[in-house]
Amino acid sequence: MMSRPDHPPRWLARFTRAERSIHHATALLMLICLVTAALLYLPMLSTLVGRREMVKTVHVWCGFALPVPVLLGLASRAFRADLRQFNRFVPSDWEWLKSSDRRDVRGGRGIFPVGKFNAGQKLNAAFTAGAILIMLGTGEIMTFPGPWGDRWRTGATFVHDWLFLIIVVVTAGHLWEAFRDRGALNGMLTGRVDPGWAARHHPRWADAQVRARSGDPDETSGDRESEFAKRRPGTS
Repeated sequence: MMSRPDHPPRWLARFTRAERSIHHATALLMLICLVTAALLYLPMLSTLVGRREMVKTVHVWCGFALPVPVLLGLASRAFRADLRQFNRFVPSDWEWLKSSDRRDVRGGRGIFPVGKFNAGQKLNAAFTAGAILIMLGTGEIMTFPGPWGDRWRTGATFVHDWLFLIIVVVTAGHLWEAFRDRGALNGMLTGRVDPGWAARHHPRWADAQVRARSGDPDETSGDRESEFAKRRPGTS
């Protein structure tokens, strides 16, 4: 019979220092890229900065540095585990996306068995990774235009500019969701979350963490989303 702790834990460990450092470094580089891009792209802002070449240099270097934190983060086992979670969509994720009451709570627990990341966070991570790769490719063409023809340079500029605007919207939405959810923000800043918050927003992950603390050998390896990922949609 599985032994359970006499008292619920005060905090649950959610992100390691390495995971938080990767997130913060990537976010800082992305923010610098967006600000410098706005200074270069918007006439009303470009007139406020006299040293346009310096702004362009900062933009280019930070843009090319964007994938570095993620690549260095691959040395972290916890970060690699998170990447595997991001790469899995389970049946409950599709239900979460289609539902209009995904934040509903019953008995102190979320109504969907969400793991460490919900479907929105997984989609945001996929978009961010794809956007970084596309911005790197188009940015390389714009920075080193010599080998590329006019069609390539024109297309790269078009994609780069419009993707910048989309990234601004997605980033604003991401920040809005983060600041309106203090539990999620606290988890990324300190690495710890309240068990009550976890049960409301990530109940499957919260259950796995509590079982891992109690020494259940079936749950110490994660929230078992891989099991659900192998099942066909509509099964539980």
